[in-house]
Amino acid sequence: MPWFPLALTTAFLTAASDALTKAYLKPLGTFRMAAGRVLGPVFFLLPLLLLSQWPCLDSTFWKTVALLLPLETIALILYMEALRVSPLSLTVPFLAFTPAFMVITGALILDEQLGMQGIAGIVLIAVGSYSLHIGSMKSGWTAPFKAIFRERGSVLMLLVAFIYSITSVLGKLAIQHSNPMFFACFYFIAHGIFASTILSLFFRAYPMEVVRKSPAGVLYVGMAQTVMIITHMWAISLAPAAYMIAVKRLSVLFGVLLGYLFFREEELASRLIGAGLMVAGVFMIALA
Repeated sequence: MPWFPLALTTAFLTAASDALTKAYLKPLGTFRMAAGRVLGPVFFLLPLLLLSQWPCLDSTFWKTVALLLPLETIALILYMEALRVSPLSLTVPFLAFTPAFMVITGALILDEQLGMQGIAGIVLIAVGSYSLHIGSMKSGWTAPFKAIFRERGSVLMLLVAFIYSITSVLGKLAIQHSNPMFFACFYFIAHGIFASTILSLFFRAYPMEVVRKSPAGVLYVGMAQTVMIITHMWAISLAPAAYMIAVKRLSVLFGVLLGYLFFREEELASRLIGAGLMVAGVFMIALA
């Protein structure tokens, strides 16, 4: 099967997971949203993990997973709070900053060369984020920038993007010391158990209470997340990773459209233009 339809399906399901989370789990509060988000896929992925062949796992794999779990749990809580307090069209586009942060940290930490195409991609992402609030420009040319930092969900998602720029590198390392499909199943289950435990102990967000209060939400989010994981791994096994991840970031555009269709979010045109510029920036970075 061609990789592009699989990557496009991954992008749509990524956005659909966010929309379903917001629609069904938002009334439960941030911490219960987080619990429902990580719990859903566990039920579907556990049989796949039990049926799969486990590779030989070395100490690097376990150390990397140990670093990933707390970082991803922090990102999860920030992500859910962003979805809860702000429109989809003003939160999910900021995930496009993840590859931009990776380019910058790679140059600073690993002394990688920052090429002109990568710089151009970062500029496009920044211009796109400015365009999301272009309607406020009547108050001055700096107003769109100020609007970004007034929108709590946008700021939180920027923090999530930065954390993801670190966990993306760690995830790649863990995959190199296992295999893609095993890691996807194992890690989502491990993260579900770890995050649920933290949320239960420190925030009284008990997983079974979330299931009782919103069984449909946990089911739908879990199904969307599970199919997204499968299509992601299938697509990335068929195509260069940079191309596949760039197509997956079309979830930014799908998120804006779903925000308009299901939550009647305003200023569709400017937010689509902004999200489109951000996706174009991601493609430039990926192709560089």
